[in-house]
Amino acid sequence: MLCPCCSGVEYSLCCGRWLSELLLPPDPTALMRSRYVAYVQNHGEWLEQTWHPSSRPAGLALHLAQNTDAIRWQGLTILSNEWANNGNTGYVTYFARYTDTRPGFIYERSRFVYEDGRWYYVDGTFPALRRNDRCPCGSGKKNKKCCGQ
Repeated sequence: MLCPCCSGVEYSLCCGRWLSELLLPPDPTALMRSRYVAYVQNHGEWLEQTWHPSSRPAGLALHLAQNTDAIRWQGLTILSNEWANNGNTGYVTYFARYTDTRPGFIYERSRFVYEDGRWYYVDGTFPALRRNDRCPCGSGKKNKKCCGQ
């Protein structure tokens, strides 16, 4: 079975290694992919463990457990990754599609920090997306003719 993170790699060789908690993700991109899969699989405990304590929302795992059928995740595209602060801070820009009551997407530049031998998600910003920009989903279309409709 291919990994839901859209890497094209078998689940057990990709995010399955991290979600089984046998190994820790080696970099922010691997952690981002595993967090996406945790949302797909409703694995709230992994999301809580990988969210930095300084910004972790209270009751995240319980909230996800109560909303298991609300969102259907449809794909993840990693657009870029960057390193800063001597490699102890990383940024991953991604585009994730989902369906709730209607189609939607998340376009975010996530910030990760390396502390105590592991990576944590801290927070994210939402890059500006104008109507005539190319859609970050990778279609090649303008945003207004694609996901921005």
